[in-house]
Amino acid sequence: MMRATTMLAGLAAAALLGAAPASAALPQGARAPSLSTQGALAGRTFSFDLAQALKRGPVVLYFFPKAFTKGCTLEANAFAEAMDEFRAAGAQVVGLSADDLPTLRRFSTEECRDAFPVAVASPATIRAYDVAFAREGRDTGLSDRTSYVIGQDGRVAMVHSDLDWREHVARTLATVKAMQRR
Repeated sequence: MMRATTMLAGLAAAALLGAAPASAALPQGARAPSLSTQGALAGRTFSFDLAQALKRGPVVLYFFPKAFTKGCTLEANAFAEAMDEFRAAGAQVVGLSADDLPTLRRFSTEECRDAFPVAVASPATIRAYDVAFAREGRDTGLSDRTSYVIGQDGRVAMVHSDLDWREHVARTLATVKAMQRR
């Protein structure tokens, strides 16, 4: 009986682990992969190029699973509320997801409150930044919730990967403020 209970507990733990997102593999100090994509700001399409953006200051790239879902909406609202602080620290914020451009156009206005852009994360981008969201060991085609702060040198200054959206804004903002003080 004890052996069966132990075996069931092991199977339950394995099932839970299978539903967890992969953790980000880009460690602090790693060179950020190049990134060029289409996105939306205030409902209008724009082109985003990470190398060009870094010429103006650090960039917060925050990957989110799906526009208009509860956690992603709350996270977008929180980033929108903090945009004055990010700008004061000289940082740009760009949200990235596997959503299509028409969906991101709406999301940029309705949930990002026209405060910052969101852009398309292609499957190649999701792989390059190691943010694939897997469920039961299968790739869902979505990204997990991972935030990167990329310094002007093109290197990862901070990474936070957690499906709970609540710490992403505070952690990225603290990092860009610390970078500004240097």
